[in-house]
Amino acid sequence: MRRLLPCAALFALAFALPAADEWPAHRGPHGNGTSDAKALPTEWNEKTNIKWKVPLPGKAWSSPVVWGHQVWVTNATPDGKQLSAVCVDRDKGTIVYDTKVFQIEKPQFAHAFNSHASCTPAIEDGRVYVHFGSSGTACLDTKTGEKVWEQTDLKCDHWRGPGSSPIIYQDKLILIFDGHDKRYVTALHKSNGKPAWTTSRDIRYTSDDGDIKKAYATPAVVEVAGKPQLVCPSAECRVAYNPDDGKELWRVTHGGMNVSSRPVFGHGLMYLTSGHNGKLLAVKQGVSGVVPKDAVQWQTNKAVPTRPSLLLLGDLIFMVDDKGIASCLDAKTGKVHWSERLGGEYSASPVSGGGHVYFCDQLGKTTVVKAAKEFESVAENKLDGGFMASPAVAGENLFLRTKTHLYCVGK
Repeated sequence: MRRLLPCAALFALAFALPAADEWPAHRGPHGNGTSDAKALPTEWNEKTNIKWKVPLPGKAWSSPVVWGHQVWVTNATPDGKQLSAVCVDRDKGTIVYDTKVFQIEKPQFAHAFNSHASCTPAIEDGRVYVHFGSSGTACLDTKTGEKVWEQTDLKCDHWRGPGSSPIIYQDKLILIFDGHDKRYVTALHKSNGKPAWTTSRDIRYTSDDGDIKKAYATPAVVEVAGKPQLVCPSAECRVAYNPDDGKELWRVTHGGMNVSSRPVFGHGLMYLTSGHNGKLLAVKQGVSGVVPKDAVQWQTNKAVPTRPSLLLLGDLIFMVDDKGIASCLDAKTGKVHWSERLGGEYSASPVSGGGHVYFCDQLGKTTVVKAAKEFESVAENKLDGGFMASPAVAGENLFLRTKTHLYCVGK
C-alpha cells in the first residue's frame, strides 16, 4: 500500500458535507443516475473547465464514487493479476491512497471489451467496499486506506469477466454472481464480510452456452407497500428477493443475455431492460410469484440499451442504446417523444443535473441535451480517451473516468 498524503484533516471536513454532495455507489445516491446539482458545467475540453486530471495506469472500467473529500475507484493491471483501490483528493486531484487489495496468480479470463476491475465500489462514512467478482471482495478504512476485511470464498466462472457492482443495504453488502457454472445472490455482513444469506438463482436458460447465462447488472432495492424488494437483473429473467433473508418474491421472464442496465422505479412501475434482445418493460409494482403478462403495462423494443442504464426524470425516461441512438419516452405510456442519433458507441450510463442529461461515449465525447420532451442539444465535449465508466456528480462537479485518466470537471 502506497500512502502519499495524510487525510485526517480532509476527513474531519467531510462530516460537514450534505448527503446531496456525495455519490456513494453505482448510479449515485438515488441509484438511478439523477443528481441534485443545479449548476453543472455543460462545456469543457482538455483545457477548459478542468479542475484537475489524474492518470490511472492500468485497465479498469469501474465508475468513481465520492464521499466527503475523497474520490475512490478500483483499478487493475491489464492481465488482472494485481487489483487495487485508488483514493484521490477531491479538491486537489492528488492521490491519497493506492492500495493493493488482491494479488491473483491465475486470473479468470476477461473479454477484451471488459476489464478485471469493472465493478464500481460502494462507499459510506469510514468504509469503502470494493468488489472484483470471484477474485475477491474487501472493505477498506477510508481514513487509512488499509484493508479491514476480505472475502475470497465466493466463486463462479464469470466466463467473460465480472461487472456487477455491490450495493449497501442497512448492515449488509449485497452482491450478484451470474456465471457460467453457478449463479447466486449473496448478502455479506458489512462488519466482517461473512455471508448473512445466499440464494441460488433457479433460472431455466434456453441454452447451456455460457454467453446465454451471463449478466453484469447491479441490483436495486425498492419499497413496495412498505416492504423492501431486492430487484436483481439476470439473463433470461428478472428476480426479486427479500433483502433481509434472500427469499424469492417474484420473477418476470423476458429473455436476453448481457444484461447490464440497473432497474429504475416510478409511477408504480418498474422499468426493466432485457439485454441483447432489446426489450424495455414497464412492470407494475406489487406483483408476486411468476409475473403474468398483464402485469406489463407497456413495453418497447426500439433503441433499447444493452449496457447503459435508464434515466427516469419525472414523467420522462431518457436512454441511449449501445449504438448511439438517444431517446426520450413517456414513462407512463412508453410513447416516444424524440429519438436522435448521437453517433459513437456507448457503455457508460447517462446522468442528470441542472436540467440537463449527459451522454458519454466510448471515444471520449459527452453530448449534453436538455432534459425535456423536445430534443435540444446543448453542447458536445471531447476528452482524450474514451468512456467505459459512468460519470459521478458531487457538488457542482462532474467526475469523469476515461480509459486513462480521472477528471474533475467544473466551472
